[in-house]
Amino acid sequence: MHSRHRVIAVIALMPALVALTLWAFAWPAARTAPHDLPLGVAGPPQAVAQVEQRLSRHEGAFEIHRYADEAAARAAIEDRAVYGAVVTGDRGGKLLTASAASPVVAQLLQQAVAAPGDAAGAPPEVVDVVPAPGTDPRGAVLGASVLPLALAGIAAGAVTTLLGLRGVRTVGALVGAAAGAGLVAAAIAHSWLGTVGGDWWAVAGVFGLSVLAVGAGVAGVAALLGRAGIGLGAAVMMLLGNPFSGASSAPELLPQPAGAIGQWLPPGAGASLLRSVSFFDGAAATGHALTLAWWAVLGLGAVLLGSTLRRRATGGSPAPDRAPAPAPAA
Repeated sequence: MHSRHRVIAVIALMPALVALTLWAFAWPAARTAPHDLPLGVAGPPQAVAQVEQRLSRHEGAFEIHRYADEAAARAAIEDRAVYGAVVTGDRGGKLLTASAASPVVAQLLQQAVAAPGDAAGAPPEVVDVVPAPGTDPRGAVLGASVLPLALAGIAAGAVTTLLGLRGVRTVGALVGAAAGAGLVAAAIAHSWLGTVGGDWWAVAGVFGLSVLAVGAGVAGVAALLGRAGIGLGAAVMMLLGNPFSGASSAPELLPQPAGAIGQWLPPGAGASLLRSVSFFDGAAATGHALTLAWWAVLGLGAVLLGSTLRRRATGGSPAPDRAPAPAPAA
């Protein structure tokens, strides 16, 4: 390509890249609002019907789940079936929240949900059923952890590819790097900062699996498509996985289908799994764990497949891990 064509390509590429990046990051932020946010309602049928009527004014904002009483609503929150619940009764209204699930949602419910007060019109009592840790009441650390984990996974996938590792060696390097990253992340977030709770080894496992899912995805695409796969895999994780993760708010607060897409990518699944393991005793963790596992398995499988195809293309001789050193001059 002539230098003039390269200049034109750069000039044309930069605006497109800026537009894509702003769309991926700014669009979800500008359209943050509840979209079918799971919310419970409990109490006498007549009072519950009145609450549902008030909530229906927020068209499309809430997905209402009915519960017999406050105990059932609390159990649903602890199982991560709903983000909160409005409880009605003769003694006035009560709003149950779970700031550990999302401090942003907990605050939104206090502002937007018209829970009935007592006869004097007093505001409802607010009860945080599963509170966020006092060391991170706004969930800032958990939300900020998505980017470093994604970068670690991208780096692992890119480095193993650029070093020329193949097959089983790539798999071993990715698994080892992810395990080390998980241990370090747990030591910082759990032991030092105290911003996540739950079992230490489970938290380390979530961190490690998140890194492995990203790294395996990037390395797998690169094994099948060549080095261009590094850019494609990194773009998916950074431009879709990171802003669509909903880690700093909630997937249901993102415009659709961004929230749903984010939960099918490792950054979003990893953040949701970390909340379940850290604050909810593993409730609703299975789906997110399977998502990460599938990314890891498919990515590592692609690495092995790419190595096999390359070996066959070279007539059965295994491709060298690196280029041979030049012979010394005579």
